[in-house]
Amino acid sequence: MDAIGVFDSGVGGLTVAAALRRRLPRESILYLGDTARLPYGSKSPDTVTRYTRRNIEFLTERGVKAVVVACNTASALALPQLDPEHHLKIPTWGVIEPGARKAAAVSRGRVGIIATDATVRSDAYPQALRAIRPELEILSQPCPLFVPLVEEGWHDDPITEQIAVRYLRPLLDAGVDTLVLGCTHYPLLVPVLRRVAGPDVMLVDSAEAVAEVVAAGLAAGGIEAATLHTPEHHVCVTDAGEKFHQLAGRILGEDVTLEWVEVT
Repeated sequence: MDAIGVFDSGVGGLTVAAALRRRLPRESILYLGDTARLPYGSKSPDTVTRYTRRNIEFLTERGVKAVVVACNTASALALPQLDPEHHLKIPTWGVIEPGARKAAAVSRGRVGIIATDATVRSDAYPQALRAIRPELEILSQPCPLFVPLVEEGWHDDPITEQIAVRYLRPLLDAGVDTLVLGCTHYPLLVPVLRRVAGPDVMLVDSAEAVAEVVAAGLAAGGIEAATLHTPEHHVCVTDAGEKFHQLAGRILGEDVTLEWVEVT
């Protein structure tokens, strides 16, 4: 299958898959949701690296031509640990740097980052942002309840909004003008986050930025799909539930057939 492989711990990475489909309509997408082992954000770096390595191996074994690590935690913790010669034999992109570049481009000087515990602890976003704009003021806030709320389907619920108010208050009180959604699940919370953050705070979702990076990479490598290629899209999960199916359909705008796979 001459597709772009995309993986995340759950349904959130489908926001990246959807952005890739919009930007690259001729490309096939093979998505892997490692739902049996989510959330990655509370796991140790060694565990996340082991899961990431195996997910990339699974996608490579299925014949993908490139991989997008559509998980901020895996991008932050695992990608720097993988040996390019042994584990990254095909073009592989994470989501940290594209998101950081977009945030650096739009911020007026004070950036807030919301992410999983593991991504915040990694300091990956602040490092990437400072490499681009050293003068930026950066504040980070772990939001460990957001992923399970999204996976539960409570993406626009009063309880979720109350939790968002509590998480975002320190960042808003500090005057952030840009809020980086440092987890691919978080775009599903945008209606809640917009209400809580207000109109003066720019929300940055890395999905569109990642799609641009992938498009450029495929073109540079001469591995774009042929002009007349008819794309095929496929979603694999390591555990399946009705809520995942419903959310996947909402994100992709179509009914989704799931293949249940084992990735050990």
